Amino acid sequence: MSVRRAIAVLGVVVTLLAGCWAAGDERLPEPVRPEWELADLPMPPGAPGRLIVRDVTACAGRWYLVGAVGGPDGGTRPAAWRSADGRGWTPLPLHPISYYGERAILYAVGCRDGRIAVIGARAGGAHGNPRVRTWRQDADGALTEVPAEFELYGGPEAVSASRIAGGAGGWLIAGARESGAAVWRSPDAAGFELVDGAPGLASDARLTTIATDALAVPDGWLVGGGGRPAGRADRDPFVWSSGDGRAWTRLALPATGADEIAQRLVRVGAVVHALGVRGSGFQAWVFEPRAGSATATGQWRAVGSFGAAGAGAVAGVEAVAGGDGAVLAMTVAAGGHRLWRSAEGGSSWAPVALPVDVSAGGDTSAAIAVGGGRMVVAIDDAAAARVWYAPSGPV
Repeated sequence: MSVRRAIAVLGVVVTLLAGCWAAGDERLPEPVRPEWELADLPMPPGAPGRLIVRDVTACAGRWYLVGAVGGPDGGTRPAAWRSADGRGWTPLPLHPISYYGERAILYAVGCRDGRIAVIGARAGGAHGNPRVRTWRQDADGALTEVPAEFELYGGPEAVSASRIAGGAGGWLIAGARESGAAVWRSPDAAGFELVDGAPGLASDARLTTIATDALAVPDGWLVGGGGRPAGRADRDPFVWSSGDGRAWTRLALPATGADEIAQRLVRVGAVVHALGVRGSGFQAWVFEPRAGSATATGQWRAVGSFGAAGAGAVAGVEAVAGGDGAVLAMTVAAGGHRLWRSAEGGSSWAPVALPVDVSAGGDTSAAIAVGGGRMVVAIDDAAAARVWYAPSGPV
């Protein structure tokens, strides 16, 4: 079975299982209620349309937001904004160089040394597959599309290019090919190299793998994701480590036999948190390195579980952020998009009231970022996109 077909089958299985879990949904504690304030998000230059937002990050004292502008005919053009405080936003100039670059929806943003790099895509071609493009930030702040051959991200082996991260070793994109979990690496975001079929990272006869997120750590990289053992429909959670982005070591997270996958990674101090799905809800795992090491030695532990999948939707952790001694996780499930906060190292979680309710499905999305004592949420309810900010500490 191909990776793409396996992923599709797993999606159906998880959706069906979610219906069985609905009767056991937990009762939520009273949510934390931040003092949200609506930010000013202007229309970028060009033809007006519906604003689309997909990801937000804090980067060296600034905030960056990425998405697109949608036209009445269904067309899109890429869009990005910058802010000094999360309150007032300024559109960034964009320089697309290709047909699909001019139509891309920017959906993932990473930061390194005060500059960002971005992944975007637009479906097209005979099969309607996503045509992935990356963008680098120039010295003047503008985003320029990076030239790339079609089969670098696309072609018959394409599955996904999910998340991008920046660190001391350059840039890394996590995703999957037909061969399983894969990464793309670059020293400067001006051109990426595909690392495909890497032993320990890619699928093998015993495990079909997929990578969902990348994280820079002092001694290299971590990639989160999961794998489906041969003969099973459910997944187990994994994190892979590498010093150079080429050679990878697979680390199994504590698993229970339920469907589990690590979907997002975040580092708070020396502790790495992995967030994802476990059975009928969401799960946090933490990696605590041994004294004197970064991520070379240590132990993963399963800590707190939270939330509920509900019925009729595939649940997932879509964004994480760490700051002010806490971890924030944005989830999506049958009940819609929800925000959670843990100040206990991931062992216990409290819901955080969003400024508006957002249902799941369709073109909806929600993202969270933390920096400088402030958190920013970007919400798209498929009708309008808005951004709010609030203090990130206890409220």
